[in-house]
Amino acid sequence: MHPATILVADDDAVARELLAEALKKEGYQVEAFASGEEVIARGREGRVDLVLTDIRMGAVDGLTVLREFKRVSPNTAVVVLTAFGSLEGAIEAIKQGAYDYLAKPFKREDIKLVVKRALDHCRLIRENARFREELKSKGEWSPLVGSSTAMLEVYKLVARVAESKSTVLLQGESGTGKELIARAIHTNGPRRDKPFIPVNCGAIPENLLESEFFGHTKGAFTGADRDKKGLFELADGGTLFLDEIG
Repeated sequence: MHPATILVADDDAVARELLAEALKKEGYQVEAFASGEEVIARGREGRVDLVLTDIRMGAVDGLTVLREFKRVSPNTAVVVLTAFGSLEGAIEAIKQGAYDYLAKPFKREDIKLVVKRALDHCRLIRENARFREELKSKGEWSPLVGSSTAMLEVYKLVARVAESKSTVLLQGESGTGKELIARAIHTNGPRRDKPFIPVNCGAIPENLLESEFFGHTKGAFTGADRDKKGLFELADGGTLFLDEIG
């Protein structure tokens, strides 16, 4: 795995070099710049994982750097640098999408912690972006329209479960889409070419449950005028979705 690429932008040469050296010692690929213009230009050249930018610089300040990276590289995390006791700019930056801030003078442990968290955040954003693209390319997912981080975690779980031969229990309030998830599990697994049979168990009278699930032969009981296959047999090799089992 390649080390993360971090850009440092600060017009204070001493602070810039101290921060860059501290990050290099942690094994990161670090590039340092003295102005907002320079770091923005570098950001347009290729992938950047994290930007550490001072709030107050020359003509192009940290907020401008933040907005530009949000525009051209939304998956890049941005951490702003600010003087101790002057947090108004940092708060405004966070409102505009900065991941966090670091107050000068920097403490090594604070740098390590904030940078690690920011890079973890960046990694999750990129993973979710890749997964969204995978979902777009798979028609089997088309009924599922959610794209939030929480729903992406659901999709990842569905993808893992789909390859399993285990019985699956889906829990959720009425109307939350349990059948849609069940269909997604079915269509993304090895049973996709076999039947998917949903059954509303609550709508089957108790005295007919055995007949519905296991079938019957002609004459087995009053009114059984023909052989009937049960739901288990009809779903053989596929998926039997039992809804309202409670």
